[in-house]
Amino acid sequence: MAVRPEGTPCWADAMFSDVEAAKRFYGEVLGWTFGDASSEYGNYTQAYVDGKAVAAVVPPMPGQEGQSQWCLYLASADAAATAARIRENGGEVLMEPMQVGDFGTMCLGREPGGAVFGVWQAGVHEGFEAPPEQPGAYCWAEVFTREPERTDAFLPAVFPYTAKQMQDDAVDFRMFEIGGDTVLGRMRMTEEFPPEVPSYVNVYFTVGNCDDAVARATKNGGILRFGPMDTPFGRFAAISDPQGANFSVIDVTTTAGEMPRTTDV
Repeated sequence: MAVRPEGTPCWADAMFSDVEAAKRFYGEVLGWTFGDASSEYGNYTQAYVDGKAVAAVVPPMPGQEGQSQWCLYLASADAAATAARIRENGGEVLMEPMQVGDFGTMCLGREPGGAVFGVWQAGVHEGFEAPPEQPGAYCWAEVFTREPERTDAFLPAVFPYTAKQMQDDAVDFRMFEIGGDTVLGRMRMTEEFPPEVPSYVNVYFTVGNCDDAVARATKNGGILRFGPMDTPFGRFAAISDPQGANFSVIDVTTTAGEMPRTTDV
């Protein structure tokens, strides 16, 4: 697999205070299996679907305990240069670029709207191995932000994105593209989100049947936050796992309605 273009989502992981419980939950809901914990790298544990890497779970480092959340990593050819652009354009570098053995180099940033994301400069670990249409694989992500104007200025300044705005009076939604491929969405958070919920990146995982996945999630202690709902992109639902990490599931084979109109911005 070739290294992904700059700015393309390439990996996702999450910290869980109870990693074994997280493995049971995602194993039940998404069909993941798990490799051995890598003690050399903080017991980082990769998740697989049909032997292809799809994500990872890891216990928090001492002092980093808090609510679990998924972190999406965006591809970079040079993590240090990306970190510099994050700073130059009003973001924060939360973790300086750090080489992870021969796997690659990571850093963590926060965009001006408040959402945390990762940067990954691939070494031998190039990221997602399963295709997005495969059940259990990463499919899509959206930056949920209370300050879309700041987020919209920041992302194309740091990554080589072009943008399209969805023509819909009901939602403020923007899509970022690389070379004509839509790679990331941006959603304005409305008053429907409780004020204590910070801006965040919502990751979507593919499922064969959305309703069945929701049933498995709630049976195993997850909380249904929204949906299931039919859209032109698929039938999806938003879920919080038992440790508080938000994610969505989507069945891309079940679609309804016309594709929205967009304008270049």
